[in-house]
Amino acid sequence: MEKSIIEVIARNRVIPVITLNCVEDAQPLANALKDAGMNVLEITLRTKSAMDALAILAQDPELLVGVGSVTNIDQLEKARSLGAKFAVSPGIRSNLVVAARELDLTYIPGVATASEIMLGIDSGLSTLKFFPSETLGGVPALSALSAPFPDVTFIPTGGIKLENAGNYLSLRNVIAVGGSWMVASDLIARSDFHGISLLAADAMKQLAVQDK
Repeated sequence: MEKSIIEVIARNRVIPVITLNCVEDAQPLANALKDAGMNVLEITLRTKSAMDALAILAQDPELLVGVGSVTNIDQLEKARSLGAKFAVSPGIRSNLVVAARELDLTYIPGVATASEIMLGIDSGLSTLKFFPSETLGGVPALSALSAPFPDVTFIPTGGIKLENAGNYLSLRNVIAVGGSWMVASDLIARSDFHGISLLAADAMKQLAVQDK
């Protein structure tokens, strides 16, 4: 399953990283993103509404829904039971790698150092989250990492905006970026789903798949 999930993410190029305070916003938000052509979503476990929102959106056959901010096995298991297709962590832990594999859940842990990348490789992973990307050196850092780790691909998140997303996606070792600029909390709070759809559509237009 992992390869096909990663391939879908790579085709979509942009993962909206969503934080929902109100479960009622889940479907309208998802509809706005779908209208713009975004079909891969990450629901972060930063609010009490997150799991309920995940449960709703995971039932939508047009969406590939993942769970973010995962820090323990219980969260992995619950998210999987609710229909999550992939899981993302801020860091990497061997027990989560093992648990995700047992659950047949594509796992994309966060890494910040060469040592953590090596742990990911030793764990059988070839796609990792680079987080927090801008703080860690951004595009130059990821470009430098391509030399010692030519077979590893990354999904950078943290400080990614439309203005710099294209620079990341131009790198051969970057398959997609994660960002929240098109699903900003203030837009969701005032139910500006039309505005969200416009921002998402603009991102899809500007960041369309290009040959590297």
